[in-house]
Amino acid sequence: MRHGCLLCLLPLLLSLISSPAHGVRLHGLGVNYGTLGNNLPTPAQSVRLIRSLNAGYVKIYDANATILSALAGTGLRVSIMVPNQIIPSIANNQSAADAWIRTNLLPFRRTTRIRYLLVGNEILSDYSIKDSTWLALVPAIENLHRSLKSCSIHNIKVGTTLAMDALSVSFPPSNGTFRPDIAESVIRPLLTFLRKTRSYYFVDAYPYFPWSADPNNVSLDYALFQAGPSSYYKDPVSKLVYTNLFDQMLDSVIAAMGKLWFYDVKLAVAETGWPNGGDLDQIGANVYNAAVYNRNLARRMAGNPGTPARPRVNMPVFVFSLYNENQKPGPGTERHWGMYYPNKKPVYQVDLSGKRPLESYPPLPSPNNNSPYKGPIWCVFAGGKNVNQTELNGAVQYACGQGNGTCNAIQPRGKCYKPNSLAVHASWAFNLYWQQFRKSGATCYFNGLAAQTAKDPSYGSCRFPSSLN
Repeated sequence: MRHGCLLCLLPLLLSLISSPAHGVRLHGLGVNYGTLGNNLPTPAQSVRLIRSLNAGYVKIYDANATILSALAGTGLRVSIMVPNQIIPSIANNQSAADAWIRTNLLPFRRTTRIRYLLVGNEILSDYSIKDSTWLALVPAIENLHRSLKSCSIHNIKVGTTLAMDALSVSFPPSNGTFRPDIAESVIRPLLTFLRKTRSYYFVDAYPYFPWSADPNNVSLDYALFQAGPSSYYKDPVSKLVYTNLFDQMLDSVIAAMGKLWFYDVKLAVAETGWPNGGDLDQIGANVYNAAVYNRNLARRMAGNPGTPARPRVNMPVFVFSLYNENQKPGPGTERHWGMYYPNKKPVYQVDLSGKRPLESYPPLPSPNNNSPYKGPIWCVFAGGKNVNQTELNGAVQYACGQGNGTCNAIQPRGKCYKPNSLAVHASWAFNLYWQQFRKSGATCYFNGLAAQTAKDPSYGSCRFPSSLN
């Protein structure tokens, strides 16, 4: 018997007594179904919401058995993911790859339309795992592909997801270039594998980020697929004309692949979208822009336009995300990408098939933060009835241990010591920490215990410094 075939026998026998999936073939955009929330609906309820969006695909960030069971028989094409932390073990041991496939994929293969296996999530953006994981990526992909072949599974494409920061240059699009630290060591062997197996380079492409970083020079309409000819961009080298920022970003990846002589590797978009909310100092994160972006994206992709560099070439596109996820760390936008709130109410209406006329949607709330917020901002304790006092105290101690004199004012005889309240002291500590380190990337989050405010928390002689001080 061929290597690894024994791992296929049990699922094959089970398939003889189970009925195959007979879902209707769907063609809408895909949905990223994240689960970093403590208040999310069940997988069965979530699958119903995904289907109500007229989605054609769903991507999950692991191989959750309950979710895969809920997706059985729906016809949705499914993407599952291998966690970053186990990539080295799978790269070093074919048996580990076989075991992962046997445990996480084979039990669902006959009832759930698993079509993509993604190995890791944006690992080349995480420099903390550079030595342990980057060079293991392609060997892990190859081992998992070998496991699938040993079971005669040929309809699941294997790849990985990479952020736009895999490129060192992305503008103009014709000058797209991979970072020199990964181009030869990781990207070239990855592209070699993708070409050989006719799989996809999966990119996470968010026009929100380049627009919000430079709103004075990048048109918002250009980022939202609604620019007029005066805002189009013509690449000075390729002479290709771009009507939107999304296409421009994708073609920079295509150009980067071309510079390594991989002009023919297919492209897929693993994540894209627009935040429906965020912190006070995060421009353009609102329901109006999120709805416009995703509606226009769906409408555009329904016409199978490809990109200027690859016109009329079909590619899977997954929207991020199904829900607002309240346990995602980082700035406020990280918790506000959903098309649904956790209570199953839509943040806005959207048809991911792209067939619904744009004029048929109900009015949206007007955007109120498309220009930078110029007022003072403070970072304070967010409150809440179920706050764990031990966790809150730990967060205060962490903040007090950072920076220069962060908590001097809340020590005995300090100007903010009274009232001697952990909540009041937390606001002071969180604010001083954030004001000192926000320009170097610190966020006002503290595991959900802190939030930005435009209301001055100062009292008496206790004066809280603001973002304008």
